[in-house]
Amino acid sequence: MKKIVRLLLALVIIVFGILIINTLLLKSKQVASTPLEKVQLPNDVYQNLSKAIQYPTISFSEDAIPDSTAFFGFHRFLEEAFPLTHAKLSLEKINEYSLLYTWEGSDPSKKPIILMSHQDVVPVDEPTLQDWEAGPFEGKITDTNIIGRGTMDDKGTLVGLLEAVEKLLEESYQPTRTIYLASGHDEEIGGANGAAQIAAHLKKKGVHAMMTLDEGGFIAENLVPGIDKPVAMVNLAEKGFASFRLIVETSGGHSSQPPRENTIGMLAQAIVDLENNQLPYKLVKPIDYQFEYMGAELPFFQKMVFANPWLIKKPILEAMNAHTTTAPTIINGGIKNNVIPTVAEATINFRILPGETIASVKQHIESTISDKIRVEPVGFLTNPSPVSSIESEAYKTLEKTIRDMFPNSVVVPGLVGGGTDARYFYDISDDVYRFYPMRIGPDSMTRFHGIDEKISKDNYTEIIEFAYHLIKKFG
Repeated sequence: MKKIVRLLLALVIIVFGILIINTLLLKSKQVASTPLEKVQLPNDVYQNLSKAIQYPTISFSEDAIPDSTAFFGFHRFLEEAFPLTHAKLSLEKINEYSLLYTWEGSDPSKKPIILMSHQDVVPVDEPTLQDWEAGPFEGKITDTNIIGRGTMDDKGTLVGLLEAVEKLLEESYQPTRTIYLASGHDEEIGGANGAAQIAAHLKKKGVHAMMTLDEGGFIAENLVPGIDKPVAMVNLAEKGFASFRLIVETSGGHSSQPPRENTIGMLAQAIVDLENNQLPYKLVKPIDYQFEYMGAELPFFQKMVFANPWLIKKPILEAMNAHTTTAPTIINGGIKNNVIPTVAEATINFRILPGETIASVKQHIESTISDKIRVEPVGFLTNPSPVSSIESEAYKTLEKTIRDMFPNSVVVPGLVGGGTDARYFYDISDDVYRFYPMRIGPDSMTRFHGIDEKISKDNYTEIIEFAYHLIKKFG
């Protein structure tokens, strides 16, 4: 017995020793910061964003025709607000509504960079209008904020980029590498007619970029337990997107004599089965980078968990939503309260983890629910994107710019659960990243696509300054 106790004690000491060593070896990966010059911005930067918000460039659905009055009016506004940009850069309109600006570099041997944004916004639910501080397309400017649909997603970035370019042109700046500003018009419905066509156009021209940068990363404030500094999330990849329709067809009948397998009951059971049999949580790239980069900044005992993910990996992965998610979003069936319907349908949306595919998700559905239910893909579908490098010159330059602009921040590479137009640019870019310094906290998370969307004046000027310095570092 004493031998067994000694053996167990030795094993505990060995395990504890491994935990301590791994924790001590997990060092901060943050690069040193260098102070940057303060950019003097004109007084009308807030007014320009305000005016941009007043054009309701809404994407309603994949089948809806864009509102030409709103989009063309917005284009005319951009020409008026940024005269040097439109005089010095060439502008191509792709599919009438999407914009591609080209700022020719002085050294054609250098690969270009592509800076992205999108013009369209999501609709506003009419019943929520009374909950907005100001009208969603009013573009109201207060002492602290610019309010309106698109301030966060994504006209704040679009107009901020143009402000930075205009400022650089005023200073007679000439980049060595060519810079493309790409702005699609249908990101909110998949980007098939906008960003996808811009990428195809550039590919046809033989363009291959050093880097593409888009929305989809942000500065998280008070969102990461244990880290009291802002966390700059630079997302290297995005989850895939797929929806599947579950269709139940029966002979129906009278509600007074319900069959053993009721149409709606079968559909409900299928939904429950899918929710109760979620796809597994996995530590895949780039989520493993989050363990390393965030873990190194945590207090010792929390750091120990991240340094030894095998210890209690699952709760952390659950907190990071590191799996293919399952979300029922639409349900239809029934015409009268005493009639069992012959058809009932539900749409289930999945955000697909890297390493899994649309095909594997469909296989999961079919193996989980009754074989009496038909499964059909519906709408826009895309597999997870590739994962970009954290060792490339482009990433190092982006990382350094963030640290220089925000020396108190912690830069963390990661994975975004939502979709962006960036997915279309892997074929024409060495690396694709998602980050602009939009500050997001517990109170502002719900403003994306939600009620009372707004951006602070201070944060908006940070976006402009970041774009200004990023262009100079790359250019």
